[in-house]
Order: sequence, then structure tokens, then C-alpha cells
Amino acid sequence: MFSTLLAVTNPAHEVAASAAHEAPASGGLVHDLVEKFGIDGANVGMQLLSFTILAYVLYRFAIKPTLATMDERNQQIEAGLKNAADTAARLAAAQVQITAQLKEAQVKANVIVEEARKVSKELSDRETAAATERAQQLIAKAQQAIELEHKKMLADAQKEIARLVVATTERVLAKKLNDADRAAYNETAARELTSV
Repeated sequence: MFSTLLAVTNPAHEVAASAAHEAPASGGLVHDLVEKFGIDGANVGMQLLSFTILAYVLYRFAIKPTLATMDERNQQIEAGLKNAADTAARLAAAQVQITAQLKEAQVKANVIVEEARKVSKELSDRETAAATERAQQLIAKAQQAIELEHKKMLADAQKEIARLVVATTERVLAKKLNDADRAAYNETAARELTSV
């Protein structure tokens, strides 16, 4: 098509083409194919050069920066997922620690109850009524202490978990939260933890 256009616009080319048709076929198969399809070597060379330049410019200024941006975003996503996994692991560790502390408090309460029972048996002859009353007071104090310790541990755990949620949210959102946002996230996390 290009050779046809050039032939129409370039009379010198037309003369060369007619001379080439009249000459005997001494160039072989390649020469025959070039003549049949009207391929102009200079135009093909220029098109290849233009394509190579275009491919280089596209790679240098479009594809390469796009790939770099995608790699950077993939790294940010991986870091966010790793932080989320770390936070989940910390939360699980905190829950295990709370459970262990609750069991320890229960054991201590049981020890206190057992001590109170031993004291009440030893003093049952003289002060049966007084010993029973003291044992009940010890049990009540132990339960109050357990409840206070439980509430304190839950409050501490909620604060820590809320802090971790805010820290993770800041990292994932990649922005610094103001005090109002931080308070809102803390309150939401505390509400969800108490509802569980």
C-alpha cells in the first residue's frame, strides 16, 4: 500500500519500478516476494526504527513507572497485612494472658476459701457463729477482689486493643488521626469488645 502511494506521488519511483519489472528475475525468491508485495526497504526500516523508539519511550515513561508504582503499592499492602496479622497475634496473646490471669485469680480465691474453711473448722467449738461470719466476709472480699481485678484487666485489655486498632488503622489508612478520630476509634473498639 505504501509503495502504491509512493508510486503515485513519486515519478522517479515509478520509473524504477517499471525498470525492475522489465529486468529478469535474478534476485531469487526474496526479490520476487519484495516485488509481489510492494515492500519498500527504506519504509520498513523507518517503521521499525519508529516502532523501536515508540516502544522505548512507552517502556521508559509509561510502563516502568507504572510497574514501580504497582510494586510499591503491593509492598504497602503486604506491610498492612503483616501489621494486621501481628495485631491479631497480639490480641490472641492478650486474650490468653487474660484467661491465665483469671484462672490464677480463681485459684487464689479457692485458696482463700479453703483457708477460711480450715479456720472455721478449728474454731467451730468456741466460735462457730463468728467463724462462719468471718469466712463469709473473706469470700465476699475475695469475690470483690476478683471482680475488681477482672474489671481492671478487661479495661486494660480494651485500652491496649483499642490502641492497637488505632495504630493499625493509622498504618493501613496511611494517615495520622487527630484526637477526635482516635477517641472515636477507641470508643468503637471498646464497645465491640464489651459486646463480645
